[in-house]
Amino acid sequence: MQLSVVILNYNVRPFLALCLYSVQRALQGIDGEIIVVDNASTDGSVAYNKKHFPAVIWIENEENEGFPKGNNIGVSAAKGEWICILNPDTVVPENIFKDLLVQEQPARSAIGSVRLFDGRGRFLPECKRGVPTPWVALTKMLGFHRFFPHSTFWNAYYAPHIAPESNGKAPILVGALMWMTKEWYQELHGFDEACFMYADDIDLSYRSDQLGSGNYYLGSLQAIHFKGESTIKDHTYRARFEEAMRYFYHKHFKSAGLMSAVITLGSRLFSLFKQQQSANVLTDIAHYILVSDDMDKMQLIESNLKKKCSTIKPESGKIVISQSFSRPHQTALVWDVETLAFSDILTFMYQENLAGWRHYFLLPFDHFLLGSHDSQSRGDYIPLVQKGKNSPDTQ
Repeated sequence: MQLSVVILNYNVRPFLALCLYSVQRALQGIDGEIIVVDNASTDGSVAYNKKHFPAVIWIENEENEGFPKGNNIGVSAAKGEWICILNPDTVVPENIFKDLLVQEQPARSAIGSVRLFDGRGRFLPECKRGVPTPWVALTKMLGFHRFFPHSTFWNAYYAPHIAPESNGKAPILVGALMWMTKEWYQELHGFDEACFMYADDIDLSYRSDQLGSGNYYLGSLQAIHFKGESTIKDHTYRARFEEAMRYFYHKHFKSAGLMSAVITLGSRLFSLFKQQQSANVLTDIAHYILVSDDMDKMQLIESNLKKKCSTIKPESGKIVISQSFSRPHQTALVWDVETLAFSDILTFMYQENLAGWRHYFLLPFDHFLLGSHDSQSRGDYIPLVQKGKNSPDTQ
């Protein structure tokens, strides 16, 4: 078997459905499998998605085993030569696995990843990072990277030597999408289970970079990572993040004492910044634009949301937004995934003129809208009820 896609799920039922829908498309023509490890979800994730994705292999843990152990369990059951560790709040285009399989990089003794952007089309800089030495971590936590984004001295954390859409060696990659051979994963002994979550991808990347031929970032390939769906940025998150980073520094740099104060200060400043960010309340949506030519779906949205809905469809691979829709904070784009290719949707979302708009995905089963606009909170799950039919399962 060529490929095993391993997805660790915890209480993100609708986002897992969207992820699986995209992964199934991307695996067409590939000898592959999808393994979902569920960490004792309580939102009906398994029962709901089993119904819609019967070909998926399910591993149901009786308790939340954490990110490292959950993924290690999934990889141990994988039959593929290559594995892709994938978050449940991601969306991948149809070409991604085929393209990764033919790339010369990453090498067989390395980890690879791709360009990620969030649910509003905004690039996520953490998908390529430098080694977080105490100095690099300090410049990041004190915010120097914001003032010197292109400096390898002040912003080594975000690997500025690689442009977002370029390819190149990056020591640290994000756990939302990691690509490597199963043999290399096993040689590294997988994720370190002593770290419940948060520093696990940094640790695995660092060990791979030190022992192998250099991890590789592929900015020419892309995927969505909604963020905030698998993890809520609350006090528990902050405490676990601090604990995880202390563990990482003690393990690799033997400098937990000095870094402990820096980590505590940095995480509190980061938490304060995020609270101020989340205080910016999104305005109400006045207009929905359905990217589709299905008038029945347009009427379904209008009747449920009681808001104006228009339809447009791509022309020659491009989407044209009318000047009357030029206020993205009041307008939302709805992507009909039944009739559109994910590769086209992702390209449209990442276009400069669409970045910052609010985006929803309309799934073909149960008919619901799904979007994520703020990494500090859960995304929007909006069920759409068809006249004469029962309401879809609630989240």
